[in-house]
Amino acid sequence: MKVKSWLVASAPFAAMVAVECLDVGLTTLSKAAMSKGMSHFVLIVYSNALASLILLPAAFFFTRKKRPPITLSFLCKIFCLSIAGITLMQNCVITGVSYSSPTLASALANLIPAFTFLLAVIFGMEKLELKSPKSQIKVFGTLVSISGALIMTLYKGPPVLSPPIQPHLHPSPSTMLTTSNNWLIGGLFIATASLSLSANIVGQAAVLKGYPSEIMLVSFYCLFGTIQSALVTLLFERDPNAWMLSSDIELISVVYSALFGNVVTFGVQAWCIRRKGPVFVASFKPLSIAIAAFLGFIFLGETLYIGSIVGAAIIVTGFYGVIWAQSDKEEVGKTTTTPLLDGHDVDA
Repeated sequence: MKVKSWLVASAPFAAMVAVECLDVGLTTLSKAAMSKGMSHFVLIVYSNALASLILLPAAFFFTRKKRPPITLSFLCKIFCLSIAGITLMQNCVITGVSYSSPTLASALANLIPAFTFLLAVIFGMEKLELKSPKSQIKVFGTLVSISGALIMTLYKGPPVLSPPIQPHLHPSPSTMLTTSNNWLIGGLFIATASLSLSANIVGQAAVLKGYPSEIMLVSFYCLFGTIQSALVTLLFERDPNAWMLSSDIELISVVYSALFGNVVTFGVQAWCIRRKGPVFVASFKPLSIAIAAFLGFIFLGETLYIGSIVGAAIIVTGFYGVIWAQSDKEEVGKTTTTPLLDGHDVDA
């Protein structure tokens, strides 16, 4: 009985660790596909469309007897969540990765806990008492995390560890300037994506309080994301050939993104948000740094720079100060554990 209770209590933690691993794999595959010429706009449309085809039938089948009624208010809220979490966030993060690297994307994703905490305080999901030492540590840790992200974005620094083979040992000054500018542009896009995802996480927590059915939320979330992303793609991607998948890596990226980046990740995050609160979900982002650095170095031949290492260390230090400071209180939204496909609680 104790083992079963421990497994149930550990499920959200294990699920979020798995999500971070899948997320790093997604950014790495996306980078590889875009290096082959795939449009990131098209990737987002296809992945959300495939996820919608998988989720919508499952949502209506598994929750047909127990889901709350689908109202216009609920659909409008999900539409707004899709703007923040898919249309804006996914386009910004994939654009940022195309300019920089998956390592930078995972490192700057550590802004998400800080942004989420601030938004949770603003919307009353977290209490902040400035006279309390722990509240002061929360504020200080948040500022430290943001400063670390700025270091990673604005300062690249000398290389610390390079791949075994370097085709260009002596780049020209113009090439170095272009690389630095691309690194900065990529960092700004990824920071914007982090803020958008934080707003989305807090928004999901608010929506799930009134409509406790994760699978329905995620299904319409992907559907609206498909429609919005398709409109964005038609506006910015003028080449008709961009809609053609011309290589295996592009097809693999679409399938992986749909199954693991959307169906699994969105579903698990919504499940954990409802049970543990938005700050809990955001707290796992620091785990992706080591995973991304390893995958980027091994599979993409990326160089590790001193700015990335210093900035990432500052981000993690500041953020875990925030987590320690709130360790004495229960997570927001903690409820009785139920299966992922349940429509809502018995007493809802």
